Amino acid sequence: MSTTSHLEKLNGPQRKAVTFGEPLSEGKGFKSGPLLIIAGAGTGKTDTLAHRVAHLVMHGVDPGRILMLTFTRRAAMEMRRRAYEITKKALDEPLGGISQTITQRLSWTGTFHSVGNRLLRHYAKHLKLDPQFSVMDRADSADLMDSLRQELGLAAKEQRFPRKETCLQIYSYRVNTQKSLKETLEQQYPWCAQWEADLTRLYRAYVEQKQRAAVLDYDDLLLYWHVMMSEPRLAQHVGAHFDHVLVDEYQDTNKLQAQILHALRPDGSGLAVVGDDAQAIYSFRAAAVENILGFPDRFTPRAEVITLAQNYRSTQEVLDVSNSLMAEAPRQHRKHLLSTRGKGARARIVTVDELQTQAEYVCTEILKRREANVPLRRQAVLFRSSSHSDVLEVELGKRRIPYTKYGGLKFLEAGHIKDLMSVLRWVDNPRNLLAGFRTLQLLPGMGPANARKAVEHVEANGFAFASLKTFAAPAPSKHGCEKLADLLLALAEPGRQWPGQLHMAREWYKPHFERIYEHFHTRLGDLDQLELLSGQYPSRERFLTELTLDPPNATSDVAGMPVLDEDYLTLTTIHSAKGMEWDTVYLLNVVDGSFPSEFATGKAELIEEERRLFYVALTRAQNDLILMAPLKFHLTNQSRQGDAHVYGGRSRFLTERVLRTLEATGFQGSNLGTADVALQGGGESTLDITARMKEMW
Repeated sequence: MSTTSHLEKLNGPQRKAVTFGEPLSEGKGFKSGPLLIIAGAGTGKTDTLAHRVAHLVMHGVDPGRILMLTFTRRAAMEMRRRAYEITKKALDEPLGGISQTITQRLSWTGTFHSVGNRLLRHYAKHLKLDPQFSVMDRADSADLMDSLRQELGLAAKEQRFPRKETCLQIYSYRVNTQKSLKETLEQQYPWCAQWEADLTRLYRAYVEQKQRAAVLDYDDLLLYWHVMMSEPRLAQHVGAHFDHVLVDEYQDTNKLQAQILHALRPDGSGLAVVGDDAQAIYSFRAAAVENILGFPDRFTPRAEVITLAQNYRSTQEVLDVSNSLMAEAPRQHRKHLLSTRGKGARARIVTVDELQTQAEYVCTEILKRREANVPLRRQAVLFRSSSHSDVLEVELGKRRIPYTKYGGLKFLEAGHIKDLMSVLRWVDNPRNLLAGFRTLQLLPGMGPANARKAVEHVEANGFAFASLKTFAAPAPSKHGCEKLADLLLALAEPGRQWPGQLHMAREWYKPHFERIYEHFHTRLGDLDQLELLSGQYPSRERFLTELTLDPPNATSDVAGMPVLDEDYLTLTTIHSAKGMEWDTVYLLNVVDGSFPSEFATGKAELIEEERRLFYVALTRAQNDLILMAPLKFHLTNQSRQGDAHVYGGRSRFLTERVLRTLEATGFQGSNLGTADVALQGGGESTLDITARMKEMW
């Protein structure tokens, strides 16, 4: 049995990160101190982390005692899959063996929120928490916030009171940063500062309502876990479950997550985190770059820092631009990315006169590359804000270039999906009256007022679903109420297995679905997908929770007609592009006001985050990088014939050092050029315009 063959494909720093620590005697495990792996863009961080998991298992660490924390469910599944493949190959086990235990026992692999959900249910009795609590998605949280906003009379204020989405954002930011509400309002939402007392009242009512209904929102899963870890005996008990804790994308953690990890591993033993401070771009979601910058000094002795700088994605010319950009950042874990792919073509900065010319140039280049065997799907246009692609989208339409734009309606936000999920959520937690309120309104003749009376009737009868049969429902809803009660009672039977439950709910929902949605046949695929997804989960609770915490993106709900074509160009904001890569990347509007954003220019830390955002954009390109710099921006809200405009200044990030890594060029577009104009009919013009000007005076 080989315990080193899996290391052969790794470079030096990767191997050092994978093997950091030392095996215990007689193959009884592996011990290590705190480790920070600084993984530059394209340096194989996922592979390194998967190899470390495999290395631990091959040295006797029980996979069931490894905690792997990621930011998406897909990343967790990919990590488990790679670790299994690496171990299987290294140990030459075609039929499983030790490698098979990774698949079977590496069960503590998931997002922070999903692991938090499991631990809270496990320790519920120690927290005076109902272990059958439901988890609300963001849309349900906003709806509950709005309901309380109306109830407390805050919506009827004479002056503008924040809408439900803003109220929820303020609440979430305050929870995840652990700042006071006063600080949160002053620093992030100054226009809402006058409402501090009213917002405090709203948030207290929001918390009380959640507790009455035994529901937790997305942020509560971290908040409750954090509070649990503040009790030393509980923290020690939770930490004793795990020998090793590995964390992916550590630069994206917020203050709560960092403190949870520290409570799990106060001395850092067995703790390994991987990330890139140069890709910390989510402060608006409360992510704290200080977590990764200050990580080594949180421990005594100081944590080991290993830097991965060998880049497998981009050519050196592309990396030279990103290296020169980050070289001027004041505080960072310094690294210089080196390509394994050679020099490549020089990156370009193209100056154009206005946005329309920018769109023409980008479209021309896209088509030129397509003819040179770079498919549309291997090209992407990136931008700082979603609205920056508006003019380009019109030009793409004219040129008949198909594209897909990242963003839009999420799967769980589609009305028909929320309908069916609300039925299952109510069954899973009869106290979840928000789910009951939505479910009841699916019945014909059951409006909001009667639905509210119905849920109050259920609550008054000890949350018994059978009580729906005694509710004085309006005549059109009477029969529907009874059928709904039968469904809920059947699904809630203690011995009923999870497989088949969603199909039962779907059969009940079918007549309501066809009545409520005009083009219901376009949405059937989503319900099919939901039923297929349900088969991947062992229980109703796991299905509802995991789907809420990490939902699919696509939905056919009001998404427009699908484009059937051979190929697609990608348009995406930079935030959505993180973790992705393309052969050719076009970056729009590289001017001050976009890079950095005009909203970030007031604070030094926000300027530095904009620098990191720019870095993320640059490092998405494998072979060709084209930066676009328009000179003139037309003002909005003027007539079509209006020509009011402003000039954009060169981005402050394009210093002399950065510009030396770029090839500068210009493009005039379809405007009149400077070449000689041949008049119709030929011959020279006989007009002496200078003489005419003199004659005027």
